[in-house]
Parts: sequence; C-alpha cells; structure tokens
Amino acid sequence: MTTSPAKAGTAASTPYDRLSALGIELPPPPKPIGNFLTHVQEGSLLFLSGQGPLEADGHMHVGKVGGDVATEDAYRHARVTGINLIAVMHHALGDLSRVKRVVKLLGMVNAVPDFREHPRVINGCSDLFAEVFGEAGHHARSAVGFGSLPGNITVEIEAIIALHE
Repeated sequence: MTTSPAKAGTAASTPYDRLSALGIELPPPPKPIGNFLTHVQEGSLLFLSGQGPLEADGHMHVGKVGGDVATEDAYRHARVTGINLIAVMHHALGDLSRVKRVVKLLGMVNAVPDFREHPRVINGCSDLFAEVFGEAGHHARSAVGFGSLPGNITVEIEAIIALHE
C-alpha cells in the first residue's frame, strides 16, 4: 500500500522533500507584469501578489472555464499557479521551512457567467499546498468567478503566508 506524500510526511520531512516526492521542481519565480512586487513582507506575514498558470516552459494557460476550458483542466492550471506561488515564497524567504502557515488564498477563475464550480478549480492550488506544507498548508480561502482576467488567463491566485519569527 502506498501513501500520499502529505500523509507519509514525518516531522523531519521538509517542504522540499515533499516537492521532490511529488516530482515538482520549482521554476524561477515569474516576473511581475507591471509596476508592482511579487511579494511584500510585513512583520511575520508574507503577501504574495496574484500569479497565473505559467508553465516552466513559458506556456500560459488561457481561456474561459466552463466554456473552452474544462473544470478538470482548470484544476491543473490552479495547481501550476500554486507551484508559481511556492516559487515566489522560496525566492522571498530563501527557505520554505520558514512558512508557519498558509493563512489565506484568493482564487479567481476566468469563467463563463453560469459557471458554478469555482471551488473545484481552486482546489488545485489548495490540494498542492496541503501536500507540500502538511497541516500548515490548510488555509482560509475565497474562490470567485470573474468575467475576465489579465491576458485571458484561466486562473489567478494570491496568498497570505504566516512566517516563523
């Protein structure tokens, strides 16, 4: 019987061990598109600007969820977005072990007007965070639909992270 990395994790396992077990290599953090920062640390909180579904090879996932993009595909796009958020965390902190807790996510879905499965889409990121950070990856969250997102991307997600002092 095999166990998922999140359940198999021990006190000694790190977020990097879990990423490796999941077969995930962190890409360089995406560069901001505009006059803003990818992150801001204020005290023991790290605020991450919205990231999108940019693959390591430079491909950006675009389209309307519930129209030309299936919910299952958008779930995978949210997972890619979560990888990009973790890449920003790593760049900002130098060590993912500094993450005390993922506090809050805001997940935005570029959806057709009658789409109703926004939470299922953003679960792609939420599930990843639980797998990588264990109990500390469970968070409060909003998952909402938008009529459009920059560049017609399928999802955008921002996060607030509590840090060990």
